[in-house]
Amino acid sequence: VQLQASGGGLVQPGGSLRLSCVASRSISSINAMGWYRQAPGKQRELVARMFRSGFSSYAGSAKGRFTISGDNAKNTVYLQMNSLKPEDTAVYYCNAGVGPTNYWGQGTQVTVSS
Repeated sequence: VQLQASGGGLVQPGGSLRLSCVASRSISSINAMGWYRQAPGKQRELVARMFRSGFSSYAGSAKGRFTISGDNAKNTVYLQMNSLKPEDTAVYYCNAGVGPTNYWGQGTQVTVSS
């Protein structure tokens, strides 16, 4: 599975961004798709994940502010990020879990700063 992430950029605190991840195959055939992020000097961490069953889960820091969703017709998963904070600054990576294998996109930079 190839993943192409986009939508990052520079935004002021309190602003919004929507990240997109286009997969090379139908996302309805993928067990789980998610977004991770990695800030400088920190480990990569899970932000949000959605499963083929329809269930979604979020990191505590993302709950109430971020929403993960998918468009099967476009093979695309989105991460809508609202009320962004400086601590959300990181490179965001799209992930797809197919059986025992994890696939990663190239990452998109999100910078929250005034």
